[in-house]
Amino acid sequence: MVKISIKVYYGAIQFGVAVQAESIERALSLVATRYPESDVRVRFPIDPESFFVKDSAARAGVVSLKQREGLAACGD
Repeated sequence: MVKISIKVYYGAIQFGVAVQAESIERALSLVATRYPESDVRVRFPIDPESFFVKDSAARAGVVSLKQREGLAACGD
């Protein structure tokens, strides 16, 4: 199980989502399914300290959501 941050772009609205999944590919798929009309990308750099989820009871899915509106708010 891995945990990564994904950026979601929907027009001028951009936000980040932390996702736990079996793989990076699966994490992208989960977010793309949840936000079908958006562009989803892995946010780099990936944090090596929190990349592998050590909790054996951890489930796949969205862990947190942080919304930022407008292109200027993105910062990267």
